[in-house]
Amino acid sequence: MRPTTVDDLRADAARNRARVLEVARELLAAGEATLPMNTIARLAGVGIGTVYRHFPTRQALLESAVMGGFEQLLAEAQSAAADDDPGAGLERLLRYGIRLQLGDVGLAAVLRSPECACARTSRLRADLLKAVGRLLERAREAGAIRPEIGADDVRRLSCGIVQAVRAGSSDEAEIDRYTNVLLCGIRPDR
Repeated sequence: MRPTTVDDLRADAARNRARVLEVARELLAAGEATLPMNTIARLAGVGIGTVYRHFPTRQALLESAVMGGFEQLLAEAQSAAADDDPGAGLERLLRYGIRLQLGDVGLAAVLRSPECACARTSRLRADLLKAVGRLLERAREAGAIRPEIGADDVRRLSCGIVQAVRAGSSDEAEIDRYTNVLLCGIRPDR
């Protein structure tokens, strides 16, 4: 028996699922990353059982709500991995990824999380790490980064920059300063 997909849902179930996702995205846009399931059910006009039927955990709901942002980040990583100048591609990816996370608290939370709740998110994360790994290998070969820097290091460091910016004023100068410090730190000693 194959798993149920969104395409398999009855029209009313599909509407309920879409409404739950819409409410979750509205809460995320307002900066609420905890996604209280009871509140989401109430705001979506569905029962709590309906929410859990579609999203068995809060993490599954969070991952589903930020899927578009995750796909954008993956596309940017794949583009950066194909850049003729891997150092420039890495810098562009880091700046893009940090700003994307700053604009999407849900995506930042998913990227910080050590594990995924959904198979689709696991696949996207694996693809993201693979693209970043290719980019880093090319950057190492070009002498643009330290040899010990790996794809998961980049993920964790960029998440740290996002946390540092959120703890401060979050102005453009601060974002650029912290990103520049990160870039200097991953470059080889000269």
